[in-house]
Amino acid sequence: MLGSHTMTMPSLLSRRTGNLAGFLACAGMLAFGYYLQFVDGLEPCPLCILQRVMLLATGIAFLLAAIHQPARGVGSGVYAGAIALCALTGAAISARHTWIQHLPEDQRPACGPSLDFMLSTFGPLKSLGRILRGSGECGKVDWTFLSFSIPEWTLAAFVVFAAWAIYVSRRD
Repeated sequence: MLGSHTMTMPSLLSRRTGNLAGFLACAGMLAFGYYLQFVDGLEPCPLCILQRVMLLATGIAFLLAAIHQPARGVGSGVYAGAIALCALTGAAISARHTWIQHLPEDQRPACGPSLDFMLSTFGPLKSLGRILRGSGECGKVDWTFLSFSIPEWTLAAFVVFAAWAIYVSRRD
């Protein structure tokens, strides 16, 4: 007869494994973006580049959480908060990009100067403001999968990353 103690199988999804999965997903998305750029010849617009930066930041935060693996509670919550902040910032940029893509063509902002020109001319802060306003090239849809554009897929991924970080932080 079994006693009152029941054996449980160890969880296959530890915080470390979950955070590592988040990192690998971010790395995979970045790799796919570079594939589209360097193999398929799709040039990223300024908002695409900002989304890549936020994917990198989100991925690095996932990786740091996996390496450090703080105890459940405050430590894992801080990492989850940092990851969610990066991911939700990326989601906001992706949402802005998606909105620009859905504007009627005659209402889209005009194409602007290149990112290199803006950074060298206006500096990083003024350039960021100009980039976030978007431009004509940001409204162009070059690639879709299941009728969703890259910014739409990226928006969904960022939301999932934020939720995943919070879920994983609560694991044992």
